[in-house]
Amino acid sequence: MEIILVILIVAVLNGAIAMIDGLLEGIVPLALHAENHMYNVSGVALINTLTDVMLGFGVSLIILKFIKKGFDTYVLWNGSDAEEEPYFLIINFIKALAVAITFPVIYGWMAIIVTDMTNQILNAIGAGTQYSWSAWVTGISSLGIVTAIFGLIFIITYFMLYFQFLMRGLEMLILRVGIPIACVGLLDNDSGVFKNYLATFFKSMLSVVVQIALAKLGVGLMLNMHVFWGVACMILALRTPRFLAEFVLPTSSGGGAGAINNVYHSVRLFGMAKMLVKR
Repeated sequence: MEIILVILIVAVLNGAIAMIDGLLEGIVPLALHAENHMYNVSGVALINTLTDVMLGFGVSLIILKFIKKGFDTYVLWNGSDAEEEPYFLIINFIKALAVAITFPVIYGWMAIIVTDMTNQILNAIGAGTQYSWSAWVTGISSLGIVTAIFGLIFIITYFMLYFQFLMRGLEMLILRVGIPIACVGLLDNDSGVFKNYLATFFKSMLSVVVQIALAKLGVGLMLNMHVFWGVACMILALRTPRFLAEFVLPTSSGGGAGAINNVYHSVRLFGMAKMLVKR
């Protein structure tokens, strides 16, 4: 009976390796620029139209909220901000417009930094080494039913992680498209929804880096027959978003300046991490 189960599992593994070989190659650009992959598949550049529409809508909302907030605060003298000088509202208005308009450029810089840093991490852990999936299946089949079961678990988590990367790419795409609307919150002294929005954005981006590193490390360990370590890396990679949610939280500092500083310090953090990996 054990031999039959091993044969069945090996047959599943042989069918799976035809699909998974190189499946995670180029996954970082796919997660950070999902629109490019969607364009290559469908030939429709829908993201450009959506970005223009949302930018126009977001800028309109920013202008309307600026007018309404200024009228309510300094004409009707309603709200807790009535005692503040009007130039604070003007500064927040300029910041909201600046972030909404320039965010695609800022995101491009961040994507370059994240991609470079991820490549440096993969080189540091030796994930670029070529392995033989066929040899791995042969080794699995010779180590008994327990090892074969763990090999099957590894393959299942591998596919689950790949689909999670696809969903992460769509999530990043939606967050990027919606950033002009989130910038409306910068008109408030506590940054409104923009603070939580930005925290979610950076959590998704950091998840990509950690997950791809753990996935490549898990593949290397598993293909060198470190079965338990390989499965542990893949399971942790699946749980990375929940793990990061424990400490990647919005800061308590209020004001639009705090939100802009979050962007600056986050980009700087990625750059410092990249330099540390190079060393």
